Amino acid sequence: MSADLSRTGLRASDADRDRAVDVLNGAAGDGRLTIEELEERVTAALSARTLGELAGLTADLPAAPGRAEAKELVRIEQQAGSAVRSGGWVVPRRLEIESSWGDVTLDFTQAVIAEATLRIDLNMHAGTLKLVTRPGVVVDTDLLVVEFAQVKTRPSGDAGAPVALRVEIAGRMTYGQVVVRPARRSVFRRSRTP
Repeated sequence: MSADLSRTGLRASDADRDRAVDVLNGAAGDGRLTIEELEERVTAALSARTLGELAGLTADLPAAPGRAEAKELVRIEQQAGSAVRSGGWVVPRRLEIESSWGDVTLDFTQAVIAEATLRIDLNMHAGTLKLVTRPGVVVDTDLLVVEFAQVKTRPSGDAGAPVALRVEIAGRMTYGQVVVRPARRSVFRRSRTP
């Protein structure tokens, strides 16, 4: 079964429904849908339970203008170096990291999240994988094998935030560490008057 087919049964989030409505509105603006078709499809999108239902409503339409498309696979391969993804980078569906004696930092604080899940296949020796999260980014390390390594996880601090991205880390880490932490907030202190 392909990855796309296996994802269609996943439950849709509010963000998924909003993206589908954006595509439908854009198509109506281009004259691809009549007002009646738009109303019918928007109603169906807002009540859709799965990604498959949403995909069926937009399958015959182009993606909304300006919407970031996630790549299926991105690879980071390095030796004795460092790689950083930060700012408005587009989170792919799958990330393969092959690293020896180096560090990899994935900063999600301003990342463009176009998919619900990121799978990281890790093969790292003597380095650090650091994930900087924001509310709604959840990291699962249950499938990661660690040898002479450690995993440090700190939640983002907003347990009630809806999940926007689930990061699943699998593979192997030896003689290194995985650090998951929220973004540091700037603290401005005012001097107190006596």
